[in-house]
Amino acid sequence: MLNLPNFLTLVRILTIPGFLILLTSGRPGAALVLFVAGGVTDALDGAIARLTDSKTELGAVLDPLADKLLLLSSFCVLALLGAVPSWLTVLVIIRDVILLAGYFALFVVSGERIAVRPSVIGKATTFFQLASVTVVLVGFVWPGAAPGGVRTTLFLLAGTTTCVSGLQYMVRGLSWLQQRGTAATPGPGAGTSGSAMGAPPQGGVS
Repeated sequence: MLNLPNFLTLVRILTIPGFLILLTSGRPGAALVLFVAGGVTDALDGAIARLTDSKTELGAVLDPLADKLLLLSSFCVLALLGAVPSWLTVLVIIRDVILLAGYFALFVVSGERIAVRPSVIGKATTFFQLASVTVVLVGFVWPGAAPGGVRTTLFLLAGTTTCVSGLQYMVRGLSWLQQRGTAATPGPGAGTSGSAMGAPPQGGVS
């Protein structure tokens, strides 16, 4: 269902090519404005969805997809421009590749869709990644406004939370798969009747 929050998320996705074009064509000021506008729509669509109780399955997919597309493309371009360290860009890419591959693998193995709810460390990862990109863009526009120490600290925080959140989601996915296998295996003395036999556990990875 394409409600207002989902529409705003789609708009955010559509601004990504414009942001990258501005960034690579030597117009960092305009790129920063568009990047901040994307962040505003991100906060706005989430607030509207909560206040109006209009959260949808489409929105649950589109919102994190928009964040990942924006961050992945930003880090790749900024790494090519030499504005962010290559090691951080590699960590960001590998984490998201592992998460997507793991989600797909678990779906193939279990035949079920896994509800992955963002953890505190996952939200912190997104925050520090966004903050890193924002500080770099601000440094492009106002070189004196983003000291090297601030950038280095944000890069280290973003790299650390990226690694920790990636490991956390991997552990949760494996735990979910193990719990499902345990629930599907009848215990000693279990009969062949009963609706609970082989039923998958309720809920997803949280």
